[in-house]
Amino acid sequence: MSDHDPAAGMPDGPYGPAGVPGGKRKLTPAARRALAEAEERRRLADAERAANPAAKEIGGRDGPEPTRYGDWEKGGIASDF
Repeated sequence: MSDHDPAAGMPDGPYGPAGVPGGKRKLTPAARRALAEAEERRRLADAERAANPAAKEIGGRDGPEPTRYGDWEKGGIASDF
């Protein structure tokens, strides 16, 4: 058997540091506060979107929003404004 640790030297994975059982990392109090604040902002933003749904455009063009990339696109041609 080898004493080689396959997780040694590997970057952190998407769910925590590599090689840590359960992928759980101890968070500092500041990190916990930041996560709680971010969750509260997401909850408030979701409530705002639910309370004020986007208005449906009447007589607009079909397809995706032409200004979705910060310029006007129609028929594959983009014009910056």
